Amino acid sequence: MILHGYWRSGAAYRTRIALALKGLDYDQRGVDLRTGGQRSEAFVSLNPQGMVPALEVDGVVLTQSPAILEWLEEAHPVPSLLPTAPVDRAHVRAMAALIGCDIHPLNNLRVGKALRETFGADQAAVDAWAARWILPGFEALEALVARHGAGWCFGDAPTLADCYLIPQIYSARRFKVPLEVFPHLLAIDAAAARHPAFIAAHPDAQPDAD
Repeated sequence: MILHGYWRSGAAYRTRIALALKGLDYDQRGVDLRTGGQRSEAFVSLNPQGMVPALEVDGVVLTQSPAILEWLEEAHPVPSLLPTAPVDRAHVRAMAALIGCDIHPLNNLRVGKALRETFGADQAAVDAWAARWILPGFEALEALVARHGAGWCFGDAPTLADCYLIPQIYSARRFKVPLEVFPHLLAIDAAAARHPAFIAAHPDAQPDAD
């Protein structure tokens, strides 16, 4: 397997976490989003959308991190990143979607670039924009984790929801979003900081990191 990604991309980060939790070996190819690597002819030939991550597997290219994570769960079911009961699986997927659909897309690199270039936003305005979407999302997630979690987002072991949460906390800190009011989320972040899979997937540990 070859993972094409960018060290600080939240979507690539969540994919690395899932790969590490599954104990899968893979090679990495860095795509520098800051210099337009995602728009290169070589990368667009892999992923016509020009976004990371892209995962090459046995001559097939998989794109979109939610699809990649679901494929990983189906193709490599042990250890499972979803609970057994269908209703519990729906809860975990809902937590993941809360981040992946309603928070992350509004504070990724291309949105920040548009805010700066099209609307003249400075860094303080970009930070405020990110907080506008992260804070209400984390408020809802904090309540869901309080209801369903027992050390992780759902239950006592990492799930797909944690693969989404940890990169979003990393992003929130980059945008200076205050997190003290989310004790359950911070407890998961602390657990992840001690977990080998999350440590290996951290942006600072990637070969293309600054």
